[in-house]
Amino acid sequence: MYLEELELKNFRNYRTIKVEFSPQINVLIGKNAQGKTNLLEAIYVLAMARSHRTNNDRELICFKQKDAFLAGRVTRKLGSLPLEILLNRRGKKAKVNHLEQARLSQYIGHLNVILFAPEDLLLVKGSPTVRRRFIDMEFGQIDPRYLYNLTQYRAILKQRNNYLKQLQQKKANDLMYLEVLSEQLATFGGAIIVKRLEFLAELERYAKEIHAQITQGNENLSFKYESSLKEDLKSTENEIIADLKKGFANLQPKEIFQGTTLLGPHRDDVVFEIDQKNVQIYGSQGQQRTTALSVKLAEIELMKIQTGEYPILLLDDVLSELDGTRQTHLLKAIQGKVQTFLTTPGLSEITQKLIKEPKIFHIEAGTISENSTQNENHIAWDSAKNDQVITFYPKTEK
Repeated sequence: MYLEELELKNFRNYRTIKVEFSPQINVLIGKNAQGKTNLLEAIYVLAMARSHRTNNDRELICFKQKDAFLAGRVTRKLGSLPLEILLNRRGKKAKVNHLEQARLSQYIGHLNVILFAPEDLLLVKGSPTVRRRFIDMEFGQIDPRYLYNLTQYRAILKQRNNYLKQLQQKKANDLMYLEVLSEQLATFGGAIIVKRLEFLAELERYAKEIHAQITQGNENLSFKYESSLKEDLKSTENEIIADLKKGFANLQPKEIFQGTTLLGPHRDDVVFEIDQKNVQIYGSQGQQRTTALSVKLAEIELMKIQTGEYPILLLDDVLSELDGTRQTHLLKAIQGKVQTFLTTPGLSEITQKLIKEPKIFHIEAGTISENSTQNENHIAWDSAKNDQVITFYPKTEK
């Protein structure tokens, strides 16, 4: 799949733009704070109906504007499909092929994206929250059922935590209601854990191979799922659900005392190991970066296997964080098969040699100008209309 075009109105520092992309590599060049990352964020929001940078949609709307609009056309094996997102202060609306979707879970998955930014190095050395978010965001794109179970789980978890606080403060005393919530949470929690184990096993298979290539076979990468059950996970969904129910029953007095849920997939973690040693604790910075890169590249292959199509890759200034060897491996791995959007202050000698026929966009203060071999498409600001208009000038020798 690839994104043919993107239209933005009042999104971040973009007032009105419409731009067409290459199905291969698109390079976004510009100084800091000009809008490079905002453009990647817009593609991410179009795919996921939420930002990776903020939980507050209002921050996405241009200053002093009431709403923001994003539209794009994605090409898949079965044809071209228009997608739309409208953000305002009351919420958001998502449309597929001009039809509004009743639930966002029905929208997500039509455009699959993988984001790799410098902060993704925290995937290895960050907190369990970072790794859980990574799992949920990526697997949610692959499997709508996983996303549905996750949404239900979070809603019930919120209810259960609120009720535990009421029990803690002696504002409620109905333990039967708590048991009902526990049973519901265990049911959705078991379904989530089973899918996580399934997807992580596949992800590990690809990451192990990629990591071996980068390290020339000198290191062995493996994953370990750490459950809050504190015991070996059973193999079936029903067995895991039963263990969760048992765990909630045993922890009931402690959970009431603390006023929070102490068990479930919201407290689980993934440990990355090199030669059976925890990379977060014992790995060098280079090993941590290689692990993160291997996992991200493995995601691409996993999505291809699970959905039948390669996702879109968003590289937000990540090349500056990788040395020459890792840059080379990354660019060779994506060249010719994955539509890629790459932000950078400027192309290094390495990337210029490795990237074949990129489409280059220069971004400055929320405006975009395109360089191509045939012409330069200058996008200028029309202050009278508060609009961006595209004009074409023949390329001249300088």
